[in-house]
Amino acid sequence: MNKRKITKLNHLKFEAFDKYGKTIKGWSWHKISFDKKTNFGTYVSKLDPGTKTLPHIHTGNEEFLVLEGEIIDSDGTIFKKNDFVSYEPNSSHSSYTKEGCVILTFMRGHNKLIDNKK
Repeated sequence: MNKRKITKLNHLKFEAFDKYGKTIKGWSWHKISFDKKTNFGTYVSKLDPGTKTLPHIHTGNEEFLVLEGEIIDSDGTIFKKNDFVSYEPNSSHSSYTKEGCVILTFMRGHNKLIDNKK
């Protein structure tokens, strides 16, 4: 099967997360299947302790599975290892991690950044 790709989760090659046009300190990713133009695909994110994601609105569905550590959503909900989280279109949030985490993300649509500096 020449169109099959196997990703070994214990042998990932992470690079700086730059999906929003700039890198975010403490955030790296390994793209499994990701189309930058459509923002559809799957990737593994690694967030170092103290890392914060950018506030954003989903235009499509976004889902993730916490593989390691925990991540805290902007409403205070704590997602831990083995939690599978789904966001519907037009939902918004940001997250941060105190201890660091690794998440497997399934993205279906672009995110719009929320400008909190207004």
